[in-house]
Amino acid sequence: MRPADVQSRPEDPSSDETVEGGATLAEIARAAGVSAPTVSKVLNGRADVAAATRTRVEELLRRHGYRRRRGASQQSRMIDLVFHELESSWAMEVIRGVENVAREEGLSLVLSESAGRLMPGQTWVDGVLARRPAGVILVLSDLDPAQRAQLTSRDIPFVVVDPAGDPGDDVPSVGATNWQGGLAATRHLLELGHRRIGVIGGPSRMMCSRARIDGYRSALESAGVPVDAELVREGDFHHEAGYAAGLELLRLPQPPTAVFTGNDLQALGLYEAARELGVRIPEDLSVVGFDDLPLARWVGPPLTTVRQPLTEMAEAAARLVLDLGRGRHPAASRIDLATSLVVRNSTAPPAG
Repeated sequence: MRPADVQSRPEDPSSDETVEGGATLAEIARAAGVSAPTVSKVLNGRADVAAATRTRVEELLRRHGYRRRRGASQQSRMIDLVFHELESSWAMEVIRGVENVAREEGLSLVLSESAGRLMPGQTWVDGVLARRPAGVILVLSDLDPAQRAQLTSRDIPFVVVDPAGDPGDDVPSVGATNWQGGLAATRHLLELGHRRIGVIGGPSRMMCSRARIDGYRSALESAGVPVDAELVREGDFHHEAGYAAGLELLRLPQPPTAVFTGNDLQALGLYEAARELGVRIPEDLSVVGFDDLPLARWVGPPLTTVRQPLTEMAEAAARLVLDLGRGRHPAASRIDLATSLVVRNSTAPPAG
């Protein structure tokens, strides 16, 4: 991935530039009790503006429906890509997809992380306003209404990949068929003959995790198998959560004969718990993951998993955000790419 070279600062908007509704930036400056250059600093994400002043100016810009005219300022040749956390091969698959498109378009890539928060802070927003990128891609993150308005008013398009919550119809997003994936994973285990099937989901606050669990429940209900709350665990999509939940499930008086995990990293944690307790995979326990990261093929036994087309999702998001920046709007604001079950050696009929 190429380092991001921040381009020269765009021209400040003219003080007589008119916003929707007829007000000029000079008039907004007078209403806010500041100078027109101060309004320009706010528009360009400059740090040398007091927080209270910035808030007052932003509110007036929103109230007047300000939106910078397309072409009124030069955008930099870069895409901003922000993750809520950057610590797994899952993120690398997304980065690869965005970089593929950035390379084709001659763009640089700026990576940032919101330290586990599902919304980036205002410091990140100010940096984006200053960089003026061709587009912003948020992964498992979202923006609050004020942050969305800031990007929109500066004509900076944004797209959410795998949104944590419901982004709304007005927010372009790219995801996968998570419910269908959870359904396919659980049906595969049912077809092998399993009836006591556990699940280790991701955080319940994340829409993708809830959809996968809903698919699991639907498959069981369709097969006439009651959902046993004792076999349902919530994780956080990390290896350690899969290990801890795996120990709990496998130590039950009647442990599951199969477990569907909300992602591949939790499946690896479950593998570790099974080894520690002397439970063989797949002889004693069948395991299905979700994502189909490269490591799913390398573990022993190779992991049966639901393939989530992460690289293709990222490519679609990058093309979508660039299209939006060029004034092209898709027929639908939500794109869901298909998941598919990849059967390997971690699943088999139950013993006995």
